[in-house]
Amino acid sequence: MTGLRWGILATGGIAGAFASDLRAAGLDLVAVGSRSQESADAFAARYGIPHAHPSYEALVADPDVDIVYVSTPHPMHHANARLALEAGKHVLVEKAFTLNRAEAEDLRVLAAERGLVVTEAMWTRYLPQMVRMRELIAEGALGDIRTVSASHTQLLSDDPEHRLNALELGGGALLDLGIYPVSFIWGVLGAPTGIHAVGRLIETGADAEVATVMTHAGGVVSTMFSSSRAAGANTAAVFGTKARIEIEPAWSASSRLRLIDPDGIVLEEVGGPLADGAPRGMEHEALATERLVREGPLGGDIMTIADSVAIMGTLDEIRAQIGVRYPREEASNG
Repeated sequence: MTGLRWGILATGGIAGAFASDLRAAGLDLVAVGSRSQESADAFAARYGIPHAHPSYEALVADPDVDIVYVSTPHPMHHANARLALEAGKHVLVEKAFTLNRAEAEDLRVLAAERGLVVTEAMWTRYLPQMVRMRELIAEGALGDIRTVSASHTQLLSDDPEHRLNALELGGGALLDLGIYPVSFIWGVLGAPTGIHAVGRLIETGADAEVATVMTHAGGVVSTMFSSSRAAGANTAAVFGTKARIEIEPAWSASSRLRLIDPDGIVLEEVGGPLADGAPRGMEHEALATERLVREGPLGGDIMTIADSVAIMGTLDEIRAQIGVRYPREEASNG
């Protein structure tokens, strides 16, 4: 198999961005599924997709589809990914991977039982500047890493009915925005050994701001901040004893990375803003997923399923500390 035939489950904004990048990269996008034929047809016409299905069940049953990209809201990820895995399809699930660790672990086990790939669409990890960052760290260019810091903030809707503010839809800044810096920190330092989180909840019970201080192996410290009610610089940095890495705003998209010595001298600079009309960068995660399907672990381990499960556990702990529980979790414990 030289390339997978992709199907997209759901037709929202992130699905459109993914479809556009697949097309720009020349990947094989063959089908889309929606909850209505009208929506599927409109999406298919926009992106030149040959098969438009009026349900998610019809999409995963399509024999021309090898892999399904799940782009529904967080609370639907588990059920939708399970649907695709049970139909024998590989799955790339939009972040946050699931609503909690238990759901993530269920998908990991099911995929392993079926001999399928399921992975998280944390596209930031695959961007060129992030690849270079990992190379510099592995080369010892930073010396001993002492701290990592990242933020992700946006000024989003304060409408209580908006998806981001509705607990039944997995609303809150943490799963929508905070997942980026948490995953970034994990990618550099691995699992935290200690977590201290604070947050501000709005009238719906969802989190509008979350900040964490985490400790990691060797006493390394990380900090994270996310907000859905204010737009900040959205920077990320890794500080070492020999040098530091700074990634300019917005670090979670294609942006410029600088390696800077203790005297402020720029030793290396890579990347930068995208040219007009260039792909957003989501094609990198799609290509990496195809390699995993073809080659197994030899295809790369930038975002392992084990990491995704463990990161959901970190998010669970952060939510527990700030007092956020989703209705589904309350019902399952009732």
